[in-house]
Amino acid sequence: MKVKYLDLQQQFSDETLLAAVRKQFETCQFVMGPEVQHFENAFAALCGTRFAIGLNSGTDALFLALKALGVGPGHEVITVSNSFIATTGAIVAAGARPVFVDVVADYNMDPDLIETSITPRTKAIIPVHLTGNPADMERIIEIARKRRLFVVEDAAQAVTASLNNRRVGSFGDAGCFSLHPLKNLNAAGDAGILTTDSEELCEKIRMLRNHGLRNRDEIDFFGYNSRLDSLQAAVAHHVINSIDSVTAKRIKNAQIYDRAFRDMGGSVILPPRKEGARQVFHTYVIQVKDRTRLIPYLESHGIETKIHYPIPIHLQKPCRQWGYKKGDLPVTEKQSEAILTLPVHQYLTEQHIQYVIDTVQQFYHGTNSSSTTQS
Repeated sequence: MKVKYLDLQQQFSDETLLAAVRKQFETCQFVMGPEVQHFENAFAALCGTRFAIGLNSGTDALFLALKALGVGPGHEVITVSNSFIATTGAIVAAGARPVFVDVVADYNMDPDLIETSITPRTKAIIPVHLTGNPADMERIIEIARKRRLFVVEDAAQAVTASLNNRRVGSFGDAGCFSLHPLKNLNAAGDAGILTTDSEELCEKIRMLRNHGLRNRDEIDFFGYNSRLDSLQAAVAHHVINSIDSVTAKRIKNAQIYDRAFRDMGGSVILPPRKEGARQVFHTYVIQVKDRTRLIPYLESHGIETKIHYPIPIHLQKPCRQWGYKKGDLPVTEKQSEAILTLPVHQYLTEQHIQYVIDTVQQFYHGTNSSSTTQS
């Protein structure tokens, strides 16, 4: 049996989607066409925010949020190191310095470490809802408001995730989402979107994404070219209609994995599942014993896996300039040596899931956990 990490071919073979794309070629309204605003309205409603602004990537959503909030040279932004490089890259692109704090067992920012990392230069906090699991936003927001700091949510992996029935992207000053093809709600290339309840912030980012133009001929300030293409908006608008079923299937798949791996002792470690948190499983990440042998074993049995992420950002070459070294973030570093991402996408069958479970258990115990699965 072959178990793909993702199945984009199946998703993008949808005839209704192809019709929506063809319509864009008929109208030829490729840049800032009406489909962009239609998608923005639908996305704001999905997240429970007043506004959503379509952008050309999740990275630019983070970058433009920081720029619009006045973050720049001389400032520091507190974030985590176990994210995709774009989180830190946006901080650096804005001219600020990243300050890393460690994480807790569920891979999210440890709120207990935030206050000791705040200096007079601290301007903002960027928590990351890693794997589609909400960070402890209530505590993070409480600290930020007390210390008069901005909060920019990196919700790239977490569309429709929620904490106590409140959607991510609605807690901070801005929520930043990626619509990359690998995401649960995706486009057919690079694309992103930003959410906010602030009309002032919304208008500033709308101008920043479009060269700072006030109208066709006048600019109020120099901006950027970070517009969401109408083609990508059409794709994402199509996908948004199925996001509830996509998410439900991913959650169901994760629950099957959880039940199977819960009692495997030190061989497989599940992150804790927080009460009141709706995790949407952009990725299904566990920690495993003997990862260097397990990965090729799974590959030899037709199972694709990933590691998110094998090298923490603070240990990457560019971060040496700030003095970061091994041992600075012990929880992050320990997790990075054991984490493994299994397929969890919506096109997996129960047979696929059980085959993955059986193969993992065979590796550690040499026996099937259930009746023989046909391959």
